[in-house]
Amino acid sequence: MFSETIVDILRAVSSALQTPTILILLLLIAATVIMLGSIIAEFFSERRRLKTRIPQLIDEMQRKNAVELESIVKNSSLLKRQKIAAKQLITRGKLPSATREALARQLIFEEESRYAKITRITDLIAKIAPMFGLMGTLIPLGPGLMALGQGDTKTLSSSLLIAFDTTVAGLISAAVAYVISAVRKRWYEQYMVGLETIMETILEEQNREAQ
Repeated sequence: MFSETIVDILRAVSSALQTPTILILLLLIAATVIMLGSIIAEFFSERRRLKTRIPQLIDEMQRKNAVELESIVKNSSLLKRQKIAAKQLITRGKLPSATREALARQLIFEEESRYAKITRITDLIAKIAPMFGLMGTLIPLGPGLMALGQGDTKTLSSSLLIAFDTTVAGLISAAVAYVISAVRKRWYEQYMVGLETIMETILEEQNREAQ
């Protein structure tokens, strides 16, 4: 009797979770579509225009004063945020060397944090979407097996359809989110390496001017 009560409770909890699980999967699909649209927009608005060759830019920045450095950065094809970060460092050339180095680290850290925040969304989707897809698969199988025992093929087919749909939804969301994260992480790693190189060059030129 007691064991039957526990089973009934578990079955009730499982059934109650079916609708929230499907809703969460729909939200994950919507979030994946939004992130897919955002990476496409990012490609056409920023990535495609990123034509600056860092070695050539570094050569141009050699033995230049603050005004010339700012002009070179402004006229380059760097990303807008890279230009803003570099300009903030250039305009503070009169600060002590240690302060400027700390500022450069802070600016780089802010950019890394921003990029990590963007990729964290798709990383989360890639991790949890298969879990909810599995939940959406297993939950309707209970009523489906009961319907099979009673010869109710209509309920069985409906349960199996829900199970297959939720599995596909979870896997598709996870796969697309994983690809988006992988592509963006490669892009952002390239951006950060370029920014660090530019910041180091600016610091060297500022130190040279101060001597």
